[in-house]
Amino acid sequence: MDDIIVIGIAGGTGSGKTTITQTLREHFGNDVSVIYHDNYYKAHHDLSYEERTRLNYDHPNAFDTDLLVSDLTKLKNGEPIECPVYDYTIHDRSNTTMTIQPAKVIIVEGILIFYDKRIRDLCDIKLYVDADADVRILRRIKRDVKERGRSLDSVIDQYLATVKPMHEAFVEPTKKFADIIIPEGGQNRVAMEMVINRVQSHLGK
Repeated sequence: MDDIIVIGIAGGTGSGKTTITQTLREHFGNDVSVIYHDNYYKAHHDLSYEERTRLNYDHPNAFDTDLLVSDLTKLKNGEPIECPVYDYTIHDRSNTTMTIQPAKVIIVEGILIFYDKRIRDLCDIKLYVDADADVRILRRIKRDVKERGRSLDSVIDQYLATVKPMHEAFVEPTKKFADIIIPEGGQNRVAMEMVINRVQSHLGK
């Protein structure tokens, strides 16, 4: 539908993507629907918990991107979707889904959303959130330990084994596809004002 705009928000783990998403959601309320790439991690019900903890969740192949493309296309066409829900505490997709209704502004957020050309082509505005590596790992530790039930050692081990090398190999290179690169994420007030003004213009507010 011509009156629906899709905003892609990409960037490394802990870069500040969710802060921008939340700011836009709070500012525009029901005019915004959000879809997270993280919820599209592939299901691994056949693996044990220990086996799931050893998977590489920062590689493009970790995601069911075909399903995300299908769902994002439906939302852009004005159709509701049943979005999968990922459970970080068990490292697996849960058995529940959540209904996401289409809105005038659809935000798709994730570290690797610009890696796949199909997602890039569905985005009307592409934002890449940039932050120093030391800031990102500190934010990730704080988030994963407090919100996702992880141990400090497991977060650090995962960061060194997969998160950092995958960021350098797959996430950072997608910066070139962004329309706007935002240093320091939601803390960048000038950039946030620019994005908010662009959305307001689309909404006619």
